[in-house]
Amino acid sequence: MLFRLIARNVAPHRAQLIMIVVLQFLSTLATLYLPTLNADIIDDGVVKGNIALIMNLGGWMLAITAGQVVCAIAATYLSAKLAMGVGRQIRRDLFDKVETFSSQEVGIIGAPSLITRTTNDVQQVQMLTLMSFTMMVMAPIMCIGGIVLAMDQDVPLSGLLLVILPVLIVAIGLIVRVLVPTFRKVQKQLDDINGVLREQITGISVIRAFGRRDYEADRFATANGALTSSQLRAGRLLSLMFPTIFFVVNVTSVGVLWFGGQRIDAGDMQIGALTAFLSYIMQILMSVMMAMFMFMMIPRAAVSAERIMEVLDTEASVVDAPDAVSVKQLDGVLQVTDAAFSYPGAQAPVLSGVSFTATPGTTTAIIGSTGSGKSTLLNLIPRLLDSTAGSIELGGHNVKGVTLAALRGSIGLVPQKAYLFTGTVASNIRMGNPQASDDQVWEALETAQAADFVRGMPHGLESPIEQGGSNVSGGQRQRLCIARAIAAQPSLYLFDDSFSALDYATDAKLRAALRPVTRDAAVLVVAQRVGTIKDADNILVLDEGALVGQGTHEQLLESCPTYQEIVTSQMSADDQLSDNELSDNKGGAE
Repeated sequence: MLFRLIARNVAPHRAQLIMIVVLQFLSTLATLYLPTLNADIIDDGVVKGNIALIMNLGGWMLAITAGQVVCAIAATYLSAKLAMGVGRQIRRDLFDKVETFSSQEVGIIGAPSLITRTTNDVQQVQMLTLMSFTMMVMAPIMCIGGIVLAMDQDVPLSGLLLVILPVLIVAIGLIVRVLVPTFRKVQKQLDDINGVLREQITGISVIRAFGRRDYEADRFATANGALTSSQLRAGRLLSLMFPTIFFVVNVTSVGVLWFGGQRIDAGDMQIGALTAFLSYIMQILMSVMMAMFMFMMIPRAAVSAERIMEVLDTEASVVDAPDAVSVKQLDGVLQVTDAAFSYPGAQAPVLSGVSFTATPGTTTAIIGSTGSGKSTLLNLIPRLLDSTAGSIELGGHNVKGVTLAALRGSIGLVPQKAYLFTGTVASNIRMGNPQASDDQVWEALETAQAADFVRGMPHGLESPIEQGGSNVSGGQRQRLCIARAIAAQPSLYLFDDSFSALDYATDAKLRAALRPVTRDAAVLVVAQRVGTIKDADNILVLDEGALVGQGTHEQLLESCPTYQEIVTSQMSADDQLSDNELSDNKGGAE
């Protein structure tokens, strides 16, 4: 997977890759040729006292060294540029892929893991790419060239390589073999610590409110300790690598000098040849060291590549059908027939057999206990999740038969968790309609009962909004999200418990202001409060994923025990229901 991932992203840069290989080849050839010139200077110049030869060969050595430096710098620059390009492309591919995921795929892989894979895992592959083009291209050329030139200097002495290289390769190979599972464990523990930290930062106010700082500190310490332990194990293994390499290098140097000295004493070898041979042995061992250093990086990068490819190879469950049609905007007639949804492997469906119709100018409300499937039902309409049975039609088209862009462009969604993005008030509202004028933005804010507090902000529409909308209150955040949906001018509005942070007075004003704005659109409202939805044209009552009641407020009070229980649990003076009226309605239902 590692080489498949790198090859796929290097392919568009073939010309740059060829240039890197050529430059590295020339740089390595220059490095290999220098010891031969040095040997000639010693044997034919210094020993024979030939000053002219020394000056001539010395000049060539300077020129070749200058060329080698230029080639090395250029190759390193191009390698770094190529590696950064590969990293950029992988991150872009990951981002594009994750953008296609439904909440189901995000839940399976996990948001903390997706963050780690897009950052740390990509960095590991990027670093390996850089080192590959700076070291791996050079290492085999230097190793093979060094062996050939060492044998050219003295064949019998080259026999040392038959002992040295296998010992070095086996020793380093054993270390690398143990590193692979350790690095895999490290990457998993990075996910874990990222998840814990993300959760604690998000829930810091809850942790403080309940005095759970010590507990959370211990939880983080456990995850941190596990990661530290694994990294220390990897560090200990890595600490064995360089001493092993240098031990072999030093023993080799001693062996070369010992046996080479004996051959010089016997007249079978010259001093310059021994000097060159020693340089080639060092170059050969250095090339092996570079290769081993790469092999040290490969295990961790391979684990990272597996994790990256797992994301890239994951098939999104919600995609455009091959024959999906694109329309400018679907009208607001919504027809849901026997809709059902089950998570893969779940024993029971989250939703089953839900049917209803919503038409423009009407409001359909959905109510039920926690976990009854209200939000899931709403998410099926814009295909944030795909129904596993039944059909959902909008504007006469099955939602699976039109493009996602067309479908979602016809829907204005206000999610259960109101979320704003870093930017300004205007940029957040214009997410629903990028072409909206300032007047249209203010109209949306007026309808959402948000205009007054926006006018009170230092810069009005250009007032900054921090990530997640953390610099505005929960109620203000909800109203800005409602304004964002209104600015889109959709044919179907979906409000997922979007009035929960509003007081009763603001809630009533907002619902009254919405009526003229949504008269040409269908409106679906998920709510917990009966007061919010009792004036709806049609109320759906869900219980454990099943539709147990449907009708107006008055009809459900007469016919639906589940709805009666919900009303009873929330009944107050504001509901304008008396105990006698509720008792009479219950009696009629019985």
